[in-house]
Amino acid sequence: MKINENTTDIIVEYYSKHREELVFFVSKGIQRNDISEDIVQNVFLRILCTKKMVTKVTLPGLVYTVARNLIYDYWRHRRSIEEYEHYITDRTGYSDDVSSIYSAKEITEILERGIAQLNSKQSRIYRMSIFEGKKVSEISNELDMKYKSVENNLGIARREMKEYVLSMLA
Repeated sequence: MKINENTTDIIVEYYSKHREELVFFVSKGIQRNDISEDIVQNVFLRILCTKKMVTKVTLPGLVYTVARNLIYDYWRHRRSIEEYEHYITDRTGYSDDVSSIYSAKEITEILERGIAQLNSKQSRIYRMSIFEGKKVSEISNELDMKYKSVENNLGIARREMKEYVLSMLA
């Protein structure tokens, strides 16, 4: 055992010895093996990117803490998706009837027509937020605009898009 062993080497060694054990732990938490592998990869990616001190003693606890937090994130995300699906179902009167299901192409066309109704600034900000997944601060920096201005334009765009999409799906 080296006294001044590199942090990356410690993490790689732990990963190679305990990956299967961690995949099992995560798959018990989310009941999906296909996503478990991704979460385990994210665990070690986060640990590799951390600025915290990582040693052989602290690593096991850190690994399971990060894994547990990612499992919680997964379930929070699933819950928000389910809530949104219920919201859409209630608002649109969706049923299992095949004729009531919109295709991805139709929904994309509706979104594009709605975005076309926004002014150019709102359209650009909305696209950056929705399609590129950028945060308000990132959009603000990229467009060289004030944070509050981007936030207000995005809020207006979201409101108008929500009204437009709901009117088209009704």
